[in-house]
Amino acid sequence: MRVLVAGATGVVGRQLVPQLIAAGHQVTATTRNSEKAAALRAAGAEAAVVDGLDAMAVGEAVAKAKPEVVIHQMTALSANFDLRHFDRTFAVTNQLRTTGTDNLLAAAQAAGTRRLIAQSYSGWSNVRTGGSVMTEADPLDPDPPKAMRSTLDAIRYLEHAVVSSPLEGVVLRYGSLYGPGASDLMVDVLKRRQVPLIGDGGGIWSFLHTYDAAGATVAALDHGDPGVYNVVDDEPARVSEWLPALAAAVGAKPPLRVPTWIGRLLAGEAAVSVMTQVRGSSNAKAKRELGWQPAWPSWRDGFARGLYAATPA
Repeated sequence: MRVLVAGATGVVGRQLVPQLIAAGHQVTATTRNSEKAAALRAAGAEAAVVDGLDAMAVGEAVAKAKPEVVIHQMTALSANFDLRHFDRTFAVTNQLRTTGTDNLLAAAQAAGTRRLIAQSYSGWSNVRTGGSVMTEADPLDPDPPKAMRSTLDAIRYLEHAVVSSPLEGVVLRYGSLYGPGASDLMVDVLKRRQVPLIGDGGGIWSFLHTYDAAGATVAALDHGDPGVYNVVDDEPARVSEWLPALAAAVGAKPPLRVPTWIGRLLAGEAAVSVMTQVRGSSNAKAKRELGWQPAWPSWRDGFARGLYAATPA
């Protein structure tokens, strides 16, 4: 197929472009950074330097590529991640999830594109009541911590815009990503013992290696009806279990433990929520309807061998 990947030099895009090319697809890959365009060309893609917030530039790139499928991987995560100011960290990413999504949808419709696949997220965005593992039928959090509301609003916007569009809209809710480039910040702060275990550490996370995020995206080119899919590994886990395991895997000291009230004072309500209240996600629908299986089915093996490995051994 002719495929356009918007945001092709992020942690998923760097895995996705080679997998698409290996599968025989003709790929046009966009980046905002002209210096990164050479790497895309070296991988075998046509490269275009495009700001996803520039509607005219997006329209021109999509019109030129004439893609059968557009893949929305545009993000702009800040290196200065701050849970207390969560929405500030995701401010530009939220613009790409709203304005950027609108730009891609308009350009794709004008170019006669059949399907649009968009990256979303499954984790802290889940409703925090009920069972421990959520499916796509469960609602997103109706009342997130104040610091996370704008970001969740942007996720809702993206998902609704994609699924309700005239195209075949597919939303892939990736779990918490790890792998080359995706784990660096967490590893750094863990080594400096700046990620304490708050309260009982009862929050449940679902993880995903970047290789598997790319693999599910390739599968979604021609599998699955329009709709939303949780793309996560097989083993949701409590923070109290995975956080010490990750620290051990990178040679860091065990995380400090602090009571919930101290965690709230130090890092804010969002930190308490992700450490103690969030719910995991089920990947049953993605496995069944996309024909996808994670190469890294558990974060246990993934943390031990996959933090810096682009592909499974």
